[in-house]
Amino acid sequence: MSTLTITAEPQRKQSAPLVYFLGLVMVIFIGILIFCYVVTKQTNPVFLDQHGKPVSSQSAHTGH
Repeated sequence: MSTLTITAEPQRKQSAPLVYFLGLVMVIFIGILIFCYVVTKQTNPVFLDQHGKPVSSQSAHTGH
């Protein structure tokens, strides 16, 4: 039984930096997603017609 305790201890110490690194990567990824969401909510897109003139965003496309 003492052999199991000795071998289990180094594995836990070796995996700790990996867990912290993966946690950091996850936090950075979630931060990027939140940043992109906030930036896209603040944008004010201008739709252009075939001739490059702005089109009102209220008009619906009829498909004709």
